[in-house]
Amino acid sequence: MSTVAAYAAPAAKAPLERTTIERRPVGAFDVLIEIKYAGVCHSDIHQAREGWGEAIFPMVPGHEIAGIVAEVGSGVTSYDVGDRVGVGCFVDSCRECEYCKQGLEQYCVEGNIQTYNALDKNGQPTYGGYSTHIVVDENYVLRIPDSLPLDVAAPLLCAGITTYSPLKHWNVGPGKNVAILGMGGLGHMAVKIAHGLGAEVTVLSQSLRKKDDGLKLGADHYYATSDPKTFEELAGTFDLILSSVSAPLDFGAYLSLLKTDGTLTNVGAPEEPISLNLFSLIGGRKSLAGSLIGGIAETQEMLDFCARHGIGAEIELIRADQVNEAYERVLSSDVRYRFVIDVATI
Repeated sequence: MSTVAAYAAPAAKAPLERTTIERRPVGAFDVLIEIKYAGVCHSDIHQAREGWGEAIFPMVPGHEIAGIVAEVGSGVTSYDVGDRVGVGCFVDSCRECEYCKQGLEQYCVEGNIQTYNALDKNGQPTYGGYSTHIVVDENYVLRIPDSLPLDVAAPLLCAGITTYSPLKHWNVGPGKNVAILGMGGLGHMAVKIAHGLGAEVTVLSQSLRKKDDGLKLGADHYYATSDPKTFEELAGTFDLILSSVSAPLDFGAYLSLLKTDGTLTNVGAPEEPISLNLFSLIGGRKSLAGSLIGGIAETQEMLDFCARHGIGAEIELIRADQVNEAYERVLSSDVRYRFVIDVATI
């Protein structure tokens, strides 16, 4: 075991504070990563404040991890010391179920082992990226291409793959009309990736406050959902709407914007249940769907795609001691568009 510095929430809703945690010894197939940057995801806040149910404390959040390999186990064949690597939302899975065998570890029947707020196969709590080092099995480590700076690459390990996976699954590309609902940490990545895939991209946001940003990031159109005329003008327009918001929505209103056979896919997860009149679906053979990150192979595919297209997150780099302030700013939508912790400041 080794002792490393970290920022942790000691209890639900408590401010994060500097502490130390124990990392397991580097096993034969493990990679020790010196973490350089860790993105701040909205899901970190949900979990640190038990918005999604009972959690494990103390909690070291962070599943958008970018760093450098510091040590490898004797059996590791994929990585060498000095390699640029990342870790996303999970660090293990059963490896035997039908989904793991298909490279869909995110849907592991046994449940994948989350990077933090979970128990590993030895029953020990996992701790995330708000720390100086992490030990991860080589099969769950990603290679970050040289052309991607580590700071803007870190959020790709969640925000990037969370949006890339559904866009690929629903065959977004040239000739497809796609709407991105919400222009935050997830939404701004969805705009960049959908544009990179060749789709016609529309941003649907509460106001036009971020319109200039949206157009610069690759959107072709930008509409305010607070304006009722938006729903009249865009009725029956989209093949796919990707919702990145984590607040309750009037799903019937947004389903009306889909073409026949269109899909409204959710990657944001509101804490409250939703209500829906099923005629909103039946009337146009429309689908309401969800999507959960991506598997290891698809995450590597996403990183390589982003490198080819020069896509990184739009970030605000912060010191570790600013993380509590950053949480409050995320909740008030006061970030453009992802906070990233400079782990050297822990």
